[in-house]
Amino acid sequence: MEERIPYLLQQFTAKTLSPAEREELLALADHGNPVLSGEIVKMIVAEEENAVDIVDEKWNPVLNKILTVDKPARSPRKMLMNTIKWAAAAVVFIVLSITAYISLNKKKEHVFATDVAPGKNKAILTLANGKKISLSDATTGNITEEAGFSITKTADGQLVYNIAESENVEDTRLNTISTPNGGEWQIRLPDGSTVWLNAASSIRYPLNIGTAKQRVVKLDGEAYFEVAKDKLHPFIVETDKQSVEVLGTHFNINSYNDEIVTKTTLLEGSVRVSQKNTNQSEILKPGEQSILSVSGIDVKGVDVDEAIAWKNGYFMFNNEKQISILRKVARWYNVEVEYADPEAKDVMYYGTVSRFEKISKVLRKLEQTGEVRFDIKGNKIIVYKE
Repeated sequence: MEERIPYLLQQFTAKTLSPAEREELLALADHGNPVLSGEIVKMIVAEEENAVDIVDEKWNPVLNKILTVDKPARSPRKMLMNTIKWAAAAVVFIVLSITAYISLNKKKEHVFATDVAPGKNKAILTLANGKKISLSDATTGNITEEAGFSITKTADGQLVYNIAESENVEDTRLNTISTPNGGEWQIRLPDGSTVWLNAASSIRYPLNIGTAKQRVVKLDGEAYFEVAKDKLHPFIVETDKQSVEVLGTHFNINSYNDEIVTKTTLLEGSVRVSQKNTNQSEILKPGEQSILSVSGIDVKGVDVDEAIAWKNGYFMFNNEKQISILRKVARWYNVEVEYADPEAKDVMYYGTVSRFEKISKVLRKLEQTGEVRFDIKGNKIIVYKE
């Protein structure tokens, strides 16, 4: 490792330090004084335009103090202490150089010719008879009345089902709520369960879900569930590849058709995930995620905040490929993605971005890797490899 440090500094001096080597240099800084290292990291990753001012403010007092130290005395102890201080001065000098280099060579913020607004609350309710109702356009109050039931929209957008007591509790007529690209919706089902539906998703459920022996819903896309507890009536979520059975719990399912795997993430309670057409099933504990692929079900511990970031208004990426990231961006902003350079698909990114910013801000964040660049042309995002 000792011979690695001079190499990295040489690369830095020659201005040929790669992004990976830059991260390595940051990691090596962590082996030094923790206070100095903390400030080193903060300054090196500073993105503000006044980065040089930050350096002066943080480090000039330290540097001045070090440079005013008396010349080394003959005492071995004093020699050792002064050697350490002069070494610290060298570290500060290097940090100042690195930060100045980053500040002076920082690219100007990319200005896009056009922009795209984020998604919003938008969904369609399709009744069993085929009638479609735009939930985002419907006014508060009674929005439909059919044989045996009526649906009311509350001021906060919730749907309230009123089922006639005289109606057959075996009524299995299906209602469907679907969101388009650029839409999301929060649903309160007739049994009291709450569902947050992500963009380009749909959920189908029977009118008798509150009284049926099994509360079965069918999901396409992604949704977060908070299931009303009812031990006598299991709640089952079916997708095209799996079924998830619960009694009362909080969990997220990502089951888009254009994703290679289906992910089920458990936050609270317990669920059983079963692969259709096989005998394999796994029981999840809180903090675990099942990943269903062609090879079966794999279970691992995960950061649940990442899985439900979309519900809380964020994109959260943990060393994720651009191709996967941009599928999420495309659904939420209702845009197309075109790769001018196919190798850009494999660029990795780590970070968190608000879903409620215009798309330009999201793309600028992704451009901070220094490995990709974007253009916005109407409703299309063009991706280039830097």
